[in-house]
Amino acid sequence: MQLGVNSVLFGGFDFATAAKCIALAGYDGVEISALKGMCEHLDLDNWQQQKSELQRIVEENGLKFLATEVGTQDEERLLKAFQACSEIGIPVVNIGPGGKADVPEDLPRQIDMIAQRAATAEKYGITLCVKAHVGCSIYNTPTTLAAMKKITSPAFGIDMDPSHIWRAGENPVEALSAVISGVKHIHIRDCKGRQQGPGKPELQANGRGDIDLLGYIRVLHESGYTGAVDLEVIGAGEYSLEQCCIIAAESRGHMQACLQACGAR
Repeated sequence: MQLGVNSVLFGGFDFATAAKCIALAGYDGVEISALKGMCEHLDLDNWQQQKSELQRIVEENGLKFLATEVGTQDEERLLKAFQACSEIGIPVVNIGPGGKADVPEDLPRQIDMIAQRAATAEKYGITLCVKAHVGCSIYNTPTTLAAMKKITSPAFGIDMDPSHIWRAGENPVEALSAVISGVKHIHIRDCKGRQQGPGKPELQANGRGDIDLLGYIRVLHESGYTGAVDLEVIGAGEYSLEQCCIIAAESRGHMQACLQACGAR
């Protein structure tokens, strides 16, 4: 497994600063954020001008690009993402499912749309991953399995985030076991309580909440998962650099301890 950080944690700083801090915390790579209105370290409207600089920053810090998070299913924006990732060397694009939970017509519509986007990603050699998201059409194990059954493109994968599954009222360890065959990316963070939001950024740090992340990582290891495990902490846009670094480093230590306990490192 490769450990990384979604650069949205460092949304208040430029990508060079984010990459340096992520490397100093001991991570293998970075998931560069392209979340419009939240953190656009990867500017999909200007990626050609960014390409060389982004590649240089990652290389100089001894990191690798593990993924990018775009969020939206918008066709035009995703096409730009696939083009950018193909040229820059970013293997995975992560999006949310859209739609609303338990609205009967939303689930099949969103699954069909995601299937179309995955077919486009395949043409660019990019993997498109979707995660179960609280309040959206795909939000738990049954809806995730429905997407896995319907979407047959080899470019499609599940981005499994234990915090969303936890807040949907499920056991993330059991849920991961049920969908692991389709998992191609992991977003990871902890969560205190089962409220709709993930909580304050510091409480999203691995080990601060209620989720059995050791059991979660054990399932990944025992299933032979070798992809990215990217810390995704949101809401830290106004945090100091020191606060962001502490969250990243603390989470990296917890992940390393989990991997060692499982015999994975």
